[in-house]
Amino acid sequence: MEERGLLPYSSNYSFLVTMRDGELELPGVYKPRRGENPLWDFPTGSLCLRETAAYDVSAALGWNLVPPTVLRQGTRGVGSVQFFIECDPNIHYFSMQEDARYAPALRQLSLFDYLINNADRKSGHCLFDEENRMWAIDHGVCFHSEYKLRTVIWEYSEQPIDPALLDDLNALQAVLDQPESALNCALADLLSRPERAALCDRLESLLALGCHPDPPPHQRNFPWPPI
Repeated sequence: MEERGLLPYSSNYSFLVTMRDGELELPGVYKPRRGENPLWDFPTGSLCLRETAAYDVSAALGWNLVPPTVLRQGTRGVGSVQFFIECDPNIHYFSMQEDARYAPALRQLSLFDYLINNADRKSGHCLFDEENRMWAIDHGVCFHSEYKLRTVIWEYSEQPIDPALLDDLNALQAVLDQPESALNCALADLLSRPERAALCDRLESLLALGCHPDPPPHQRNFPWPPI
C-alpha cells in the first residue's frame, strides 16, 4: 500500500492509496481506525469494521452496491480499504434520482440502507461512474442495534418490493440462518452480537412487511447536511 494523499471533505481521516500485488495495481480509499473521530453512539474504532460489514452484506445479497472493501493492516494501522470509484463529484443522488436507468439500483439501496440501519445516507454517498453504474459508499455509521435510519431516499416508501429483490432477501435470510456460513463468520468479527441480532430482526421485518419502509413520524429521518 502506498499513500497518495489525504482525501478532502471527510469527517474522518481517509487516504487515497495505491494497492499493488505483483504487476496488479489498483486505487483504493484507506480509512485507518486511529483516524476515526469518536461518536457518542458508536463504539470508538468500529467505523472501519462497519464499512467492511456493509460490503459483506451487499456482496451476499448479490447486489454489489458497495465497492469491494476489506479490513487490512495499512501504513497507519488497521483500517478499511475500499476500491476507489472514479466519478464526477458534482453528480450525485439528487441530480440522478429522476433518471430511470438508476431506479432498480436505487430500489435496492433503499432496502439495503434499512437492512444495515444506515444513519447517514447522504446524496453525495451515491457515486455514478463512467460506465453509468451507481455505487454506494461511506457506511461507517451503520448496523447500530437501535433504529437510526437517516436517508435521502424515501420515494419508494410503502411500494411493494420487487419479487426478484424479495428472492434475494429470502436467500440472505437462509445464509444468516446458517451459523457457520461465511457471512456469519465474517460478521462475527466485525459486529457485536446485539448488532447481528438486530440485522436479522430488520431482515425479518422487511420480509414480513413486503414493501419499502416509510419514515416513522416524529423522528429525524434525513441526514444533515443532505449532500
